[in-house]
Amino acid sequence: MTAADRTDVRARRAHFVTASLVAWPWSAATGLRHRLHHAASGGLRVEGGTVHGATSPPIELSVVAGGMPGTITRRDGWRHLAGFTALAVPDTPHLDAWLQGQLVVAAVDGDDRVVAATGLQFAGVIDERFATQRPLGVVWRGGVPDVHVWAPTARRVRLLRYDPADRDQPREIVAMTNDRGVWSVSGAPSWDRDLYRYEVEVYAPDTDRIETNLVTDPWSLSLAADSTHSQIVRLEDADLLPHAWDPPAKPTTTRQRGMVVYELHVRDFSIGDVSVPPRHRGRYGAFSCDDTTGVQHLRGLADAGVTHLHLLPTFDFATVPDREADRVSPSIEPPDDPASERPRTIQQAGRDHDGFNWGYDPWHWTVPEGSYASDPDGVTRILEFRQMVRAINRTGLRVVVDVVYNHTHAAGQDPASVLDRLVPGYHHRLDADGRVETSSCCPNTATEHAMTARLVVDSVLTWARAYRVDGFRFDLMGHHPRSLMVRIRAALDALTSDADGVVGRDIVLYGEGWEFGEVAGDARFVQATQRNLGGTGIGSFDDRLRDAVRGGSPFTELRTQGFATGAGVDPNETDTDGPAVRADRARRLADLVRLGLAGSLAEYRFETADGRIRAGRDLVHDDAPAGYTAAPMEQVAYVSAHDNETLFDAVQAKLPLSTPMAQRVRAHNLALSVVAFAQGTPFFHAGSDLLRSKSLDRDSYASGDWFNRLDLTGRTSNWGVGLPPDHGEPERDDVVRMLLRALPAPTAGDIARCRDHLREVLRVRRSSPRFGLPDAAAVRAQLRFHATGPDAPPGVVAMSLTGGRSSADELVVVFNASLASWSLIGEGGVAAGGWELHPMLRSSTDEVVRTATYDARSHRFAVPARTTAVFVRPAPLAGSATDR
Repeated sequence: MTAADRTDVRARRAHFVTASLVAWPWSAATGLRHRLHHAASGGLRVEGGTVHGATSPPIELSVVAGGMPGTITRRDGWRHLAGFTALAVPDTPHLDAWLQGQLVVAAVDGDDRVVAATGLQFAGVIDERFATQRPLGVVWRGGVPDVHVWAPTARRVRLLRYDPADRDQPREIVAMTNDRGVWSVSGAPSWDRDLYRYEVEVYAPDTDRIETNLVTDPWSLSLAADSTHSQIVRLEDADLLPHAWDPPAKPTTTRQRGMVVYELHVRDFSIGDVSVPPRHRGRYGAFSCDDTTGVQHLRGLADAGVTHLHLLPTFDFATVPDREADRVSPSIEPPDDPASERPRTIQQAGRDHDGFNWGYDPWHWTVPEGSYASDPDGVTRILEFRQMVRAINRTGLRVVVDVVYNHTHAAGQDPASVLDRLVPGYHHRLDADGRVETSSCCPNTATEHAMTARLVVDSVLTWARAYRVDGFRFDLMGHHPRSLMVRIRAALDALTSDADGVVGRDIVLYGEGWEFGEVAGDARFVQATQRNLGGTGIGSFDDRLRDAVRGGSPFTELRTQGFATGAGVDPNETDTDGPAVRADRARRLADLVRLGLAGSLAEYRFETADGRIRAGRDLVHDDAPAGYTAAPMEQVAYVSAHDNETLFDAVQAKLPLSTPMAQRVRAHNLALSVVAFAQGTPFFHAGSDLLRSKSLDRDSYASGDWFNRLDLTGRTSNWGVGLPPDHGEPERDDVVRMLLRALPAPTAGDIARCRDHLREVLRVRRSSPRFGLPDAAAVRAQLRFHATGPDAPPGVVAMSLTGGRSSADELVVVFNASLASWSLIGEGGVAAGGWELHPMLRSSTDEVVRTATYDARSHRFAVPARTTAVFVRPAPLAGSATDR
């Protein structure tokens, strides 16, 4: 670091942790003194070895012996300050006023020359002095709205109130009063449904000056179109409640233990469905239309055993214009060349102005997205979202919403920045120099800070109470503290039907427990990652099972093969290893499949490829323990989701080019059956039951309707509709071009076989409680794997679920991913005699699985190639010995 860097006061390398303690990033050299400088409106600078621009005399700080106290560095949010120098701050009567301006700490030598100086990050002292549980946002007293906003560093806050019909000029500007950081104003009944914004006068470290910001409310419950203004609203108003909203009519639930999830994007569901009236296509209203293709599809899934519909982000996000008239609708014709660049050129030209985005770019966390409403301006979105929830519940499904609290769309003085323009420097996580961290691809939020966490909890509870959603999927959950997720779980559990209109214990929680970025390794707090969530009952996605079944990972070569895609049994053109290496790799992948079938339990033990009995935690995936759960419900088992290539695209890419389509469908279906029969929570990407393709797009968040098309009629899969958008990987593009041109699209018959398969295996799962064992002890006692170890046949996993009170519910399941029929001789734990193919499979639309057999004389199970077979023991006659 240069001398200039060490005196750069625009950087914020020190931390104001408490009113009496500053964490200084450099060592406390002998003979140096430390001073805290303040400038009310910014402008502090170091020139000629002196701090200039201060508006108050500096405060002398003293070095604390022993460094940063453990009581600080053991707390969530402050672990990264271990090793900093601790500076004691004397009692400062004007500290709250100083926090409204610029603060700098400088170290000076014996000649009073500055040798180091830096600005401060101040979240710690803000939490100490201003964190609150007082009501925020619009709060009603009878028919009177009071408005409260948390802005502890603001100098002045005024409420600007607008007529919804004239939002350019406020009809009234009202001064707000400050009480310990909460600015408030009492309104009048006539304010109901008015629009509002805050005018906030605040020092912004990014610009080093006082800014006057017009900003919406982070606690907003309703918005104008395009999020320009917040709206005063009472969510309990009768005109915002659907017919028959009370009492809530919910499908029965077995809570997280019995959950099966189908992940769907709101626009994908209906934008291309001609059975939906045009005014509802791509919107909330499509779910309320009876007897459309989409609604019938959902009912079919619910009838087969899907319990929860997971909706991609439905909160207010920033990247789609709310009004349809403001969007572009590119006209794209099906290309003659399946790898044509023309579709992506047309689509990408309007990508920032079309109607499609995944929505992982939050603007306001607690308001339904406007582009999905028939009228995005005001309260219509509230009513239509509730109508959607009620309609989905009537199909037999509960509703999970995808929430993104780990980042916002913008920070700093960006017009779409809400949090940072109200309390600059507080709500976002900052790096060592005071810049906003962006490891999540957007400005990361600091949910380790008290009031950011408070906003998250308030938001979750609002969605649960006011919209009666049945679950939450947390994006990049590992960027949150584990303590926050446990707190959310406890807050939901406290909700009751009588007091809140919902049963909080029925609400499910799961998310992405990935570990990366500035918080990795619990650097700042104990993270809500896979390895830390065991025992919480909160689910996390199992990438171990995903990668083992598909092959490779999102970060490896596209054509790397996995258990279902030929690893060790059907090598593709890129596999140059010899037979022994292939077989060993296949056996190790099968071990990860076995562990996933056991719910990825850390303590589940079985014989692995090296012949040893190992616990799940002793297996390795990506340099981490493969087994990580304490209960099966904490695993979300999946092989595809909205991100990365679809399952069908992965199958297309990884199997040998000469593989016939019928065999590709079988490989695809086998992958789905692994998920369906896993302990834990099976999770399926919308369209994975229809051989859905995105033309090999691996990141379709802004790839428009063209590449994200979902055909619920089952006529087409969307394979070969053009080269997907450029993600800066020219070598991969070459492989994708080759695959799109070399491989055909599936037929409607192929798609029907996939659809029928998933529904059949889900019915098989639902027929037996053994596929959803309640805890780790039950899995250890009742689940056994067979034909394991160094002599295990590559491409085959066989398991039994036995040992219960009755033989009527005993199961043997064989996943044969190899190219030949395979026989398993019954062994320890599998009683001889009486086994039959499951009744659902005996009448399967798949003629191949119907040929799977059990021979009682030889105690042998025979399963065809690329087939999953389930065998059961018929229920004994009433009064028989095994029934007693």
